[in-house]
Amino acid sequence: MFKSKYVTKGVIAEVPVYLQMLMWGMIDNMEVDEKDYLQIFRLNGGGDMVQKIVHEQEVPKFRKEYYVPVCEGGVVDNKVYVIDDGDYCTMLLAEEY
Repeated sequence: MFKSKYVTKGVIAEVPVYLQMLMWGMIDNMEVDEKDYLQIFRLNGGGDMVQKIVHEQEVPKFRKEYYVPVCEGGVVDNKVYVIDDGDYCTMLLAEEY
């Protein structure tokens, strides 16, 4: 079922759109039996012009690392949460929580 997806002003300011779209896709394509209401993304440099993304959830345990080329704006160093409240999903920076 389709859910509305929202991003906060902090995400808009700090995270390039291509990374936002990539993270939404990572959630949609997770190979788990059950998705937690809280998805955690740790973004940092993975080398020269490479973005490292660690995607995690707590229950059930899930962790996957991705390395993607930097397309725009340089490497992002931040923590991003995606919270599913049942009706819609919100992507926000950890400091906005």
